[in-house]
Parts: sequence; structure tokens; C-alpha cells
Amino acid sequence: MRLFSHLYRHMIRWAKYKHAQYYLAAVSFAESSFFPIPPDVMLAPMSLAKPDRAWWYATITTVASVLGALFGYVIGMFFIQWVEPLIIQVGYMETYQQVQGWFGKWGAWIMFIAGFSPIPFKLFTIAGGALHTALIPFLIGSIIGRGMRFYLVAGLMRWGGEKMHLWLERFVDLIGWSVVGLCVVGYGVYLTV
Repeated sequence: MRLFSHLYRHMIRWAKYKHAQYYLAAVSFAESSFFPIPPDVMLAPMSLAKPDRAWWYATITTVASVLGALFGYVIGMFFIQWVEPLIIQVGYMETYQQVQGWFGKWGAWIMFIAGFSPIPFKLFTIAGGALHTALIPFLIGSIIGRGMRFYLVAGLMRWGGEKMHLWLERFVDLIGWSVVGLCVVGYGVYLTV
């Protein structure tokens, strides 16, 4: 099934649109608080399509993601009673409770690790607000974690250039399904522990 290569080709095409950076910002903001698709799926092809703009795209992604994290924090702080049924409905309650435990252990600094985690970032932002985590460390951890991730993605795409594009085009389905498989196996291991 060529799902990821199809999505990748669309993202490369969309990356060339005049307003692509605004879509990137919107996806980055939304993913940090409620949207299921990570901004990397736009950031990587956009950075490949216009390597001279890669750092700018990483900056847009980071800023919008941190603003979205702040929105997720507000959702958790003031609207958790309405959001928890949705977390249960989509099957994330056990993971959400684990994230809450990590906040209890490491405080807001868990946000640094959350920036790279395969666990949806929105669970961290909402949990941070629900637990009334200290805001300044929450924001600093979000900025560092998300910034490092997005600048790494943009840098790899800029550095790899056309070779990276051809390589991704060839292996994106294998990579995509491998990541899905690893997430399923990891989740299965997590449930048995």
C-alpha cells in the first residue's frame, strides 16, 4: 500500500504554494493541542522543495507549535472535564495517565523529552495544564524540545537536498509503515509491562 508516498507527493506539491507557510503554521499549532497529524509531514517536504527557506520553516513550525502547546495547556487547565471523554474515546486514556505520572516525576521538564516522543504532543500539553504545571518551565521545555526536533528535520532535508528527496521518494512507504509497526509493537509492549 503506497499511502505514505501518495501523501509525500502531495506535501511536496503543496510546499510550493504561495501560502504553504501559513498551512504549516496552522498544522503546527493544531497538532500541539488537538490535531492528530505531526507538522513534520509538511516541514520535511517544504524544506526539501525550498532548502534556502528550511530554517525559516523550522522557525515557523517551532513558534506555532509552542503557541499550540500553550493552547493545549489552557485546554487542560480549564476544560479537562470536557476533553477527558474524548481522550477515552480515542483510546489514549492509559497513555494520558502515564504522561501525568511523568509530570509528577519530572515536572514541566518532561516537555523537553515530549518534543521528540512518539506519544502525541497534545497529551503532554493538555496534561501539563490539567496538573497546573509551572508555566515558564513548561514553555522552556516546549521551546527546546520542539525547536531541536524541527530544526533537526529541516537541517537534514536542507543538507540532503535532491539526494534526500530521491531517497525519501523511494523509501517513504517503507519508513512510514515501519514507524507505524514500531508504534504498534511499542504500545503492545507498554500494555504488557
